[in-house]
Amino acid sequence: MAPSLRSVGILGIGSHVPERVLTNAELERMVDTSDEWIITRTGICERRIAEDGTAASDLALPAARQALEMAQVAPEDLDLVVVATVSPDMPFPATAGLVQDKLGASKAAAFDLGAGCTGFIYALAVGAQPIATGLYENALVIGAEALSKITDWTDRRTCVLLGDGAGAAVLAPAENGRELLSFYLRSDGSGWSSLHIPAGGTRLPATEATVRDHLHYIHMNGQEIFKFAVRVLEEAILVALDRAGVSLDQVKLIVPHQANIRIIDAAAKRLNLPMDRFVCNVDRYGNTSAASIPIALDEAHREGRIQPGDYVVLVAFGAGLTWGATVLRW
Repeated sequence: MAPSLRSVGILGIGSHVPERVLTNAELERMVDTSDEWIITRTGICERRIAEDGTAASDLALPAARQALEMAQVAPEDLDLVVVATVSPDMPFPATAGLVQDKLGASKAAAFDLGAGCTGFIYALAVGAQPIATGLYENALVIGAEALSKITDWTDRRTCVLLGDGAGAAVLAPAENGRELLSFYLRSDGSGWSSLHIPAGGTRLPATEATVRDHLHYIHMNGQEIFKFAVRVLEEAILVALDRAGVSLDQVKLIVPHQANIRIIDAAAKRLNLPMDRFVCNVDRYGNTSAASIPIALDEAHREGRIQPGDYVVLVAFGAGLTWGATVLRW
């Protein structure tokens, strides 16, 4: 007889963004672009940029502390730390281990997860499993990105899109029905070239030529990503809701990856939903990759847009290509 699984929920959440604001007007002086073009094409007005010497773990730490405080879990009681990121402090060791050490989470296992902008949803799924089986009592899941460090600031196609930040959630056995109800995770590795960093790995190690040719920065085929995103957002939302046994009408809010307001608007139209059912803060933070969903979820919670018992859908797409969604009861 298969062992029964425990329900798992989010007990605490937190977020952090750097103080430095980079506006579209400033970008106009850096590359051949305009405030009107950026807003029309992306909906982004400004983004946050980490100071020199600030890495992903430095952004993750205050977000993690906020989530732990809300959940009333002490760092020394943590069992697991998972960091979703495409901009780690270094290739190894894991950024999660650095966060674990800075928090004082001395007994926690720690590792990073790379699923692009879908990373936080993947990390929630991975972090929930050992709690569901009884192996662990809790987990700290973080999406943290210092994308400004891997952005080509001479490439107007990408530099206008990206920002820095972090968001975190504490998972534990569900209380009062506050649980993660379903997950839907997918990937298509054949689309890897649409969004990637060409050099710096074992396929193309760092050389003077790779640095000169800007191959250690993010490269993106924006048109391909746009078409992919519009299609998979609707798919992921509907499949995750079906698995949870929840109807679209029952959902209070959808928290999508904050990449481009046009993508979110297109998904809303395909689902025949008004935009006020979606959480959108892309205008203020840009695309923060794996950090975007937990930052938006934390803001929605602090603004009172989510109340206990509400159904919420988190949905994302990203490099890999990856996409996925989770349905939760807040």
